[in-house]
Amino acid sequence: MMRALLLVDLQNDFVEGGALAVNGGKEITELANSLMPHFDLRVATQDFHPKNHGSFAPAPELIGTLGELGGLPQVLWPAHCIQGTPGADFVQGLNLQAIDKIIPKGTDPEIDSYSGFFDNGRRKETELHNYLQQQNVTEVYVIGIATDYCVKFTALDAADLGYKTFLIEDACRGVDLNPGDIDKALTEMQEKGVAVVQSQELKELYNGTF
Repeated sequence: MMRALLLVDLQNDFVEGGALAVNGGKEITELANSLMPHFDLRVATQDFHPKNHGSFAPAPELIGTLGELGGLPQVLWPAHCIQGTPGADFVQGLNLQAIDKIIPKGTDPEIDSYSGFFDNGRRKETELHNYLQQQNVTEVYVIGIATDYCVKFTALDAADLGYKTFLIEDACRGVDLNPGDIDKALTEMQEKGVAVVQSQELKELYNGTF
């Protein structure tokens, strides 16, 4: 049995001080570092947008409103995780040496990619599924940002692709653009078969090896 830890979008623009910061984002770093050594494989996704990405709100007053991109409904965000900028870099203090593979996503300006596996229209795949298959991974454990967007869609796709999927809830942080979004995301993942766990539960489950 091969277990992989998926670290979703632990990047500067998604933590305090970033263009699209979530509350408590930086808090995940230490826990992520403590979890990584106990998995067979560690894979990080990286939001990596061109500067003209269509998910970027054209005016400040439109941030958080619903538009359309690639024929799909699209929340409009502030410009974030632009290729070649510090905002796209991984958070300071994250142990990059422990990460086996980095998967860029959101590189097509015409469609967003919340999931680490597919774009939002499932028109193209990233390298993630193929890489996990090559490494004979059967279980994935998802952490990162944001619980109600990229983490959720990555976990849902992992379950749909046949992986035994776990969400480590205390190693995630959410946007909660509309109050209750995080709770709804957790329910949606559980209904799809994703097990929502805490890091302490894993320590007990695996006899303190975490």
